[in-house]
Amino acid sequence: MKKLLLLPLFLFLLQVNVFGQSDWKLSTQKDGVKVYTLNLPDSKFKAIKVECEIDATPSQLVALLMDVNTSADWVYHTKSCTLIKQVSPSELYYYSEVNLPWPAANRDFVAHLIVSQNPETKVVVIDGPAVNGMVPVKNGIVRITNSTGKWTITPDGIDKVKVEYTLHVEPGGSIPAWMANMFATQGPLEIFKKLKVQIQKPVYKNAELPFIDSKSYALNTKP
Repeated sequence: MKKLLLLPLFLFLLQVNVFGQSDWKLSTQKDGVKVYTLNLPDSKFKAIKVECEIDATPSQLVALLMDVNTSADWVYHTKSCTLIKQVSPSELYYYSEVNLPWPAANRDFVAHLIVSQNPETKVVVIDGPAVNGMVPVKNGIVRITNSTGKWTITPDGIDKVKVEYTLHVEPGGSIPAWMANMFATQGPLEIFKKLKVQIQKPVYKNAELPFIDSKSYALNTKP
């Protein structure tokens, strides 16, 4: 029982260790979006980090990211995305299937999104690790069980945020090198290009979330 209780702590410490490293290498940049990669021990697949600025408030961006049923509209190669369980306005579980080119099989996963905000800095963090269970494994689709993702949203003046997104996925099965590289470099550019368009929709443009404090955003405005 102790080992089971310690597992979430171990995974948390592993994520902090991975994403806290400083050996990120700039892979590509376009339209204000920078994509970095990081080689990890004991993994064939690189972690990625994306940095950019977005014209939005934290509430607007969080509203978009938590609206998982629309993820297929803007998330790279997402075939479907469905809300499984809404724990609270700031916590949910969702299921997603990723459409991969032949000869690879599609992947799917269940993710747990948790939103938190630092009461002093107003920085918002969304953790999105993959979790086991909740949806039965499907024939012909490889289930991803090892994935850690994190959004860090920092207010940078009025209606503007700095975004850092980090992700490491063990896709399982067999993935050609060219396909892995495509998702590590081209994928983030496509995601953030579409995200910037998606967030301008009225449903997000006027979003105000009760669990996101927006009172001090103006304090971060540059002179």
